[in-house]
Amino acid sequence: MGRPRRRTALRPPSCRGSRWRKSATAARLFDIRRIIGGLFVVYGVIVTIAGINPSEADLKKAEGVHINLWTGLAMPALGLFLLVRMKPRPARVPAGAPDTPES
Repeated sequence: MGRPRRRTALRPPSCRGSRWRKSATAARLFDIRRIIGGLFVVYGVIVTIAGINPSEADLKKAEGVHINLWTGLAMPALGLFLLVRMKPRPARVPAGAPDTPES
């Protein structure tokens, strides 16, 4: 009775060749952190631009707080955090995932 073998490879032995590469590329491309992080950055820039010169009516509604500016600055920070966090921990394809069809 020996100890169980430790698997160090990211892909299972049954997955070889171009199908595995296509599936892994698709998993990284459509990683939810990338989509949400990118949307937060884009929308944050838009809200920041809207919050730079608020009207008096907007300031009165927000009780004197530059809410669009503060929210607009926080959104890209959160988006960049999600995008940076994605680099050290890339998405992996589950071992039991079905293969992508060849085109």
